[in-house]
Amino acid sequence: MQSYPEGTDETKGHAVVQAYILIQTEVGKAAAVAAAVSSLPGVASAEDVTGPYDVIVRAEAADVDQLGQLVVARVQTVEGITRTLTCPVVHLS
Repeated sequence: MQSYPEGTDETKGHAVVQAYILIQTEVGKAAAVAAAVSSLPGVASAEDVTGPYDVIVRAEAADVDQLGQLVVARVQTVEGITRTLTCPVVHLS
């Protein structure tokens, strides 16, 4: 079995940008936002949580530009979202 560097899509052999998207929602909208966001292409998971953020999303894209498009054109347009913070995953060695 071939070994791939961290952050590489093993099935396609190209780099994948991964990020956590921290979302604040309107009061009472966390569950609906998590459900809506989880169905978007590029979203690996979406969980409603407690604390300063209401939903945490794990997202993947082919590159930083596609990640930006996912956040701005898809995630931020979901009704009930008031603010997002995108945290790209880095692999420090």
